[in-house]
Amino acid sequence: MSRYLALWHWNTAAQWPTDPSESSKLTENIFAAIDDLIKKGEIEELGFFPDGGSAYAICRGQSTDMYRISGILQPYMLSEVHEIIPYEKVKEIASAMMRAMVEKAK
Repeated sequence: MSRYLALWHWNTAAQWPTDPSESSKLTENIFAAIDDLIKKGEIEELGFFPDGGSAYAICRGQSTDMYRISGILQPYMLSEVHEIIPYEKVKEIASAMMRAMVEKAK
């Protein structure tokens, strides 16, 4: 199972309800969807940036899970998703590549 960093930004082009009660209802629905994803363990960590219009999440799952999670917040949030490769794995791969390059250069 992979981990992902999702960056979310408010989509200012999306038509947010102008009626305060409809806006409140939409906000509560978005929070409920996020709460459900946290409860299921699909979102491990969620935080917002001080700009008031963007957030991040650390998620766990497959790429198809990330596609679904990102779609839940559309069109109100735009997402940018990056798979996280653990440091130890990168170190292992890079070391093997360097050893192979040294061996090839002999």
